Amino acid sequence: MSFVTDTQAPAVLFPGQGSQTPEMRDLVARVAPDLLDRVIELVGDDPFARADESTRFAQPAIFCASIAGYDALGLEPGVAAGHSLGELGALAAAGVLDRDAALELVVLRGRLMAEADDTGSMLALVGATEEEAHEIAETAGVTVANDNAPGQVVLSGARENLRHAEEDARDHGRRAIPLNVAGAFHSSLMDPAVEPFRAALDKVEIHEPRFPVVSGMTTKPFTDPREELAAALTNPVRWRETMLALHEAGVTRYVEVGPGKVLARLGKRILPDGGKVESPELAHA
Repeated sequence: MSFVTDTQAPAVLFPGQGSQTPEMRDLVARVAPDLLDRVIELVGDDPFARADESTRFAQPAIFCASIAGYDALGLEPGVAAGHSLGELGALAAAGVLDRDAALELVVLRGRLMAEADDTGSMLALVGATEEEAHEIAETAGVTVANDNAPGQVVLSGARENLRHAEEDARDHGRRAIPLNVAGAFHSSLMDPAVEPFRAALDKVEIHEPRFPVVSGMTTKPFTDPREELAAALTNPVRWRETMLALHEAGVTRYVEVGPGKVLARLGKRILPDGGKVESPELAHA
């Protein structure tokens, strides 16, 4: 049986890191000013002004912009999904997490991930097949961190190992693009962040979802959000498979609610039969 009961209702998609835009602070100030005040209080600084500096600032800024975008659009979803960080936005939208609790978790998550590792980074492989990506990763001793779309896979690991992966990728005739991130996200180098994040999750109340939220780690609806959110820190993001799972469940409309158009671009490469992800202009929504 499909986990989507109303296939005409939109699937709302919450983006992850790398989606920040210059306009997102203004959107939050206009649509959810209380959220802006709260995130500045929790972070101890304005995360929007420093979103390009560190995951510590980027994560809460993108989360707030995504929640504001969701509110501005006034959607009635049938299902939701989030790319990595975006899962917390999706769970908040579905009522599984209270918004303030979700924001506190995001602020903690950003800080823990920033502190967990300063030896690693990430490398995007362009044009590589899934099999090639796994072969390159295994040879270099790194992890396939994000299976984003056909021909777009991201590796994660120690910088020295990623240099070997970059050389190997070029030997395969594939482009390899080092990403400007200060950490090997979704790899074992994030292990130090898992237990303190899990401890914080234990203190948070979990509610029944108003609509299903699909995990990017399992590609199925969340069943144990505490465990799955903690495990997601060190496990791959299976976004391509997540989108295909939504398609196979009968979803016919997809709306990206966060800043930027990253998920819309990925959706164009993933969805069959000319399917697309809407990315509404939120400046005046």
